[in-house]
Amino acid sequence: MSLYRLIGRFLLRHWRAYAGSGLMLAGIAVLIVWIPRQVGHMVDGLAANRLHGAALLRELGWLLAAGVVVYFLRVGWRVKLYAAAYRLGVELRERLYARLAVQGAAFYQQQRTGNLMALATNDIDAVEMAAGEAMLAGFDGTLTLVLVVAMMAVGVDPRLAAFALLPFPFMALSFWWISRHVHDASRLALERFGALNDHVQETLAGVRTVRALGLQARSERQFSALAAGAADASLDAQRWEAAYEPAVGFTLSAATVLTLGVGGWLVWRSELTVGQLTSFSLYLGQLIWPMFAAGWVLSLVQRGKAAWGRLQPVLDEPLAVDDHGAVPRVAPGPLLADRVRFSYPGQQRAAVDGVTLALAPGRTLGLVGPTGAGKSTFLRLLLRHHAPQAGRVQWNGIDLQDYTLDALRAAIAWVPQEAFLFSATVAENIALARPDATRQEVERAAALAAVHDDILRLPHGYDTPVGERGVTLSGGQRQRVAIARALLADAPLLLLDDALSAVDTDTEARILAHLRAARVGRTVIIVTHRLSAVADADHIVVLREGHAAEQGTHAQLLAHNGWYARQWRYQQLEASLDAS
Repeated sequence: MSLYRLIGRFLLRHWRAYAGSGLMLAGIAVLIVWIPRQVGHMVDGLAANRLHGAALLRELGWLLAAGVVVYFLRVGWRVKLYAAAYRLGVELRERLYARLAVQGAAFYQQQRTGNLMALATNDIDAVEMAAGEAMLAGFDGTLTLVLVVAMMAVGVDPRLAAFALLPFPFMALSFWWISRHVHDASRLALERFGALNDHVQETLAGVRTVRALGLQARSERQFSALAAGAADASLDAQRWEAAYEPAVGFTLSAATVLTLGVGGWLVWRSELTVGQLTSFSLYLGQLIWPMFAAGWVLSLVQRGKAAWGRLQPVLDEPLAVDDHGAVPRVAPGPLLADRVRFSYPGQQRAAVDGVTLALAPGRTLGLVGPTGAGKSTFLRLLLRHHAPQAGRVQWNGIDLQDYTLDALRAAIAWVPQEAFLFSATVAENIALARPDATRQEVERAAALAAVHDDILRLPHGYDTPVGERGVTLSGGQRQRVAIARALLADAPLLLLDDALSAVDTDTEARILAHLRAARVGRTVIIVTHRLSAVADADHIVVLREGHAAEQGTHAQLLAHNGWYARQWRYQQLEASLDAS
């Protein structure tokens, strides 16, 4: 969809606001065109000694009244128009946010957060200006131009009008040439601002790492280079936009010279009165606004086109995972993976390759294996962050793709490897999945996650703000708050993706004991590198290079004497050495 089509559809939806603004602008244009004619009439009257006393005051009163009406009409059209134009910005931001909220992991692997934020601010502002000020300035300028030229040609003298308009085709050619450069410069400026925004966001998010590694000077140099590049690109765009003014000035100067030369000759030959020449000169002065409006409109439109060219691909980007399911609710049941295979884009080796397993409802499954074996990827397939390229995953006999994404994800509580907390209080972060939960329910979930006592030691207990990404909490506390949040959701399937890596073994044992006691009817899948976390699991699967290399209970795998048994002995030896 082009920018013009987007604006056209928006205009049709809000035609009343645009029509009202257009009518007010039409009234302004008529009054503006009438004023020079009135002045010319008064000049001729004064020259002929026909206008004086009360008649002169009456004519001046009409001019004053026209000025007051023009003032109020200008205020009115701006209020009415911008109220509608700002609505386009709101709609685009809502549409962008909604699209980003349903995109999958594959989309965000190709996008930068800072650039997406720039799209939501600068780029949408540029489109909004094209839909608002550019549209009405274009209408106002065009209407004024038509009326003024008509009055010059019909109301004064067509010969003088023809000579005065001779330089204007050269101005149109200049505008066309300048607008092409404005579009390219505006696009570059928006892209460089996005890169700068991305650097700032990334640096602030990882400020502790930057400080710990002593990278402040390097980060400052990168910021300076990006800021200078963004400033240069914006300045280049402003330079090209500024080129409109000399083109207008040169054209109007040439038109004025022609008007005075030809008009003076016509007055000398008594084919034109002094009042008519005065009116014509005032009309020529009124062409300043349409010419500047043309440059301003072209600048706004080219900037809007550049912004829409960046924004549209994000809005139209297909979803990484299609949501065509029709089953609106997940009924707990057995979980089955049948020869599931998945590989990430651009990767030769499959992350999950031919995995088959079955898990009865209410049971616990342990997924273990070396780093990069495909454990977290398998959980993402259950969450439908990705779709398997071969095989199938069923829950209660229904393929996961047949459930709606909302229904599927509402039935799963997931604690990822890196626990994410929002800039809110501890209680609000725990109650995120259930905002209506009571304080007692929140505290019970925190107790199950073995974090209740830690929270009580915070300055304001459960009402303590945790800062952005939970920066005021330790890594273990963040993980346990995230576990409490998942437990409070009370979903039939709980996924723990190495969610106990930042807690000690004693705390881990307490959390697992609480989970076993409170998991009535809940299916649990635990991904971990610490085998003690899955020793009591009903079934354990060892993934190696995407394959299910070993399966069984803890005792069976120890008897098998494979990777699991060797890793168990190593971790037990390590624990005994730490204890001594």
